Amino acid sequence: MKENMLAMNKKNFLGSVCAAFALAAVVSSCGDGKTRSTGWEFSRNMYDPIAFNPDQPNENFKNKITAQLPPAGTNPIGFERFEFANSLEEYERAGRELTSPLAVTQENLAKGDALFHTYCAVCHGPEGKGDGPITKERSVTDSRGTRALETFPPPPSYQKSDAASSSRGGAMSELSDGKIYHTIYYGHNSMGSHASQLSPEERWQVVMYVHELQKK
Repeated sequence: MKENMLAMNKKNFLGSVCAAFALAAVVSSCGDGKTRSTGWEFSRNMYDPIAFNPDQPNENFKNKITAQLPPAGTNPIGFERFEFANSLEEYERAGRELTSPLAVTQENLAKGDALFHTYCAVCHGPEGKGDGPITKERSVTDSRGTRALETFPPPPSYQKSDAASSSRGGAMSELSDGKIYHTIYYGHNSMGSHASQLSPEERWQVVMYVHELQKK
């Protein structure tokens, strides 16, 4: 009998404590009706960050700026520095010093083929003969009628059988790894830079495929 009474008292006590906490939570969350306060906040750090915003002043640095410049000579993650400038002299130096790090495999050739047809064939043509679709007269017809589209000068052919010369000297069929890579990176004449469209590995795969076209 005495044990039953103790068990009931414990249950009543725990029930009272839980009820008190529940009442306190309800009261604190309701506010007083005069302010916009919602009471206690849960996980405030999730929406009010402790870290500094980039444009905020920061006493942790001598110049009081949060967004610090990276140390000189460092590279962002995933970035590969190209140590050749955009000049004819550096183009020639790249031709002498720069060679592809990739092995000639069917997989690399297939990827180079796909990339060439995606990014290059529109000007250079599917076989590298400089007869891409935007080098030819074209027109479009829509609600405004028929009008001619802009055409671009054809680039010289890569194929050995065409014996085309590069505007920077030498035969197109004899362009080396470094010269092709340099041109992809910086562009030349009407061709813009493809450094932002192609990763370093993809550029080398395109170079590998261009060498296949040079053999024709």
